[in-house]
Amino acid sequence: MPLSLGLRDEENERINNQLKKLISLVFVPDGWSDTTADEDLSQIGLSLGKLKGITPDELNNHLKDTGLDWANIELFADFMAELSQKQEFENLKPKAVSLYSFIQMGSKMFSFDITSKIARLKQ
Repeated sequence: MPLSLGLRDEENERINNQLKKLISLVFVPDGWSDTTADEDLSQIGLSLGKLKGITPDELNNHLKDTGLDWANIELFADFMAELSQKQEFENLKPKAVSLYSFIQMGSKMFSFDITSKIARLKQ
């Protein structure tokens, strides 16, 4: 049964808050913990291990199937881009680029901000 508009908004807001928490973990060196990140990622059916092993196309489809809106998918790509700065997560960089490209094509809206994020990651 599809979610009503109100429930969908609440779900998107909950996911948005989880993604913001993940992003803050990456920015605060003392706050990073694989366990904490896995707990937050489990809210959208992922873990750090799954994130490392999943293909870019599978990740794109998984996030879309989870019901994330384009803004939340962009937040998730931002999280992955920041996390890819850590040596053990360098393989997430192409996945973040793929997500940004997926957003550009799927949302049918061009964003200079996303284009600049892609260019930064490809350097």
